[in-house]
Amino acid sequence: MLETATAEPDVSGVIAEFDHACLGHDDHVVFPDLTLHISQGDRIALLGRSGVGKSTLLDALRTRLGDQGAWCPQANALVPTLSAYHNIYMGRLAHFSRWQNLTNLLRPNRACWQEISGLADMLGLDGLLRRQVDQLSGGQQQRVAIARALYQKRPVFIGDEPVASVDPRQGARLLELINTRHQTCVVALHQRELALAHFDRIIGLDEGRIIIDAPASELTSHDLDVLYVTD
Repeated sequence: MLETATAEPDVSGVIAEFDHACLGHDDHVVFPDLTLHISQGDRIALLGRSGVGKSTLLDALRTRLGDQGAWCPQANALVPTLSAYHNIYMGRLAHFSRWQNLTNLLRPNRACWQEISGLADMLGLDGLLRRQVDQLSGGQQQRVAIARALYQKRPVFIGDEPVASVDPRQGARLLELINTRHQTCVVALHQRELALAHFDRIIGLDEGRIIIDAPASELTSHDLDVLYVTD
């Protein structure tokens, strides 16, 4: 990834900042001059057409935050031959000893099973924890990925289209759960109605620039049309 700026959280509550940063990947510049501050407690929805740089920005933010960020990638990144339980457990592999991680493959740790079962119930995955994820639907797999991120118990949730494979009603419920369990959220979405209803700050991207950065309360769905205009 191309990146020219550094970010240090400061006492004003800023947890990540990009000050005239150059961001990209594979020697391709996506944001030639990005300035953006993210503060503790922000609930940010990133909007824009596919390919405008939402994933690039999230990846840079994830790097900046390190172990403060719980990551929920767009492609889920699940291990298809492992159970839903084991995929969720992987969110905290670094928290446990190597011995526990090995033995947990054969016999789930009781305390971990109980905690993960509670998450599964909240996410509508009850009864599916022992099932291999390649036997689950796309929406169920996405909820497993969300559960894995929640299980990390980190203050900032970073999500790349985490509710793309579920219906709007279920997506709203999942976003509410994510928001209640994290101090700060930065989530890329395509559904502008969900963004306006569940986030307090909207950042709109287009051609390597931020063209909207405003409170959700001051915007309407019509105001966001500019983000989806094509030539």
